[in-house]
Amino acid sequence: MSHVPVTLQPGRTLSDHPPLQEGGGRVRGGHTEFPMDSRYVQTGYFPNEFGHPNTIYVGHFPPGLEYLTTLDHLLISQKVELLEAFTGFDTNNKYIILNEHGQQVYYAVEDTDFCTRQCFGSMRPFEIGILDHAQREVIHISRPLACMNCCYPCCLQTMDVTASGQPIGFIEQEWSLCNPLFRVLNEQREPVLKIQGPCMTCSFCGNVEFQVLSSDGQMQVGMISKKWSGLAQEMFTNADNFGVHFPMDLSVDVKATLLAATFLIDFMYFENTKNNNN
Repeated sequence: MSHVPVTLQPGRTLSDHPPLQEGGGRVRGGHTEFPMDSRYVQTGYFPNEFGHPNTIYVGHFPPGLEYLTTLDHLLISQKVELLEAFTGFDTNNKYIILNEHGQQVYYAVEDTDFCTRQCFGSMRPFEIGILDHAQREVIHISRPLACMNCCYPCCLQTMDVTASGQPIGFIEQEWSLCNPLFRVLNEQREPVLKIQGPCMTCSFCGNVEFQVLSSDGQMQVGMISKKWSGLAQEMFTNADNFGVHFPMDLSVDVKATLLAATFLIDFMYFENTKNNNN
């Protein structure tokens, strides 16, 4: 896993880079500050029955992450838990991860004991495993117990992301009085991106968008969007839907870390609201 560059390609300026498309369009990253990872060679792309490409790769990607090289968009859909809807008891979250064609590419499962879920609610520490179609864990996400109040800047949220037992990225919350703010770090804990959310994260009757920014916060390169799921689902279940957009040529490690950040955002800003409704 190589160091993720944080400078523009030689000879380019910010004006050479096309702006992010608005209105839910796909984010194209052919000319972003993140050059294409040269560790693989793609010889063809033909989705198989699981949505994964029949592609030959040459390189040292963490097993199961090579498919991310072909993507600039992921959809995350949380499964509706009937027990949670009827009783209000928190269950382990489960998510289906889809490509832009609606094909399932990964499956995410939380592993937290019953007492921790009920005592800490959306603040709970958790472990989430992201599995491929063969039920092999390709990404592991760990969130320790920490504060969620801006009045305690010394104990903010963090998340560790590993693949094959090796760290590939980290998420660290930054103290902010109004807007949610996070740092995306590479495996060497060097900042590569920022995530900034809106001051109001209420998702009632509309999408909530978290901007993915360059490490200096000057350029938008992607988006994490909480999708409006309909009145019944929003009011009576904890099931959420997200879209993640990032540059195509972003390192697979950073793509995986952005995917992991989506789960932290879900727990911090949307799970607690649903629990209050229940």
